[in-house]
Amino acid sequence: REGRAHSLLRIELDTGRKNQIRAQLAAIGHPIAGDAKYGATTDPIRRLALHAASLTIPHPLTGVRMTFEAPLPGGMEK
Repeated sequence: REGRAHSLLRIELDTGRKNQIRAQLAAIGHPIAGDAKYGATTDPIRRLALHAASLTIPHPLTGVRMTFEAPLPGGMEK
């Protein structure tokens, strides 16, 4: 979704590399709100505006795929 100053994106990762989303968005001139390390100039919710809505991993013993989901935290919907 697109707002006047910010957009809400859904991103699916191919790799789990540290800071992949942060670095790639900053590289194309669109740092994540609240991410001063990667050049953000806004901080509307007083934290990094990055949230893992779902995470799928293999169980460490059985290998069965497990998915965990979490709703957006307060302030991010706005």
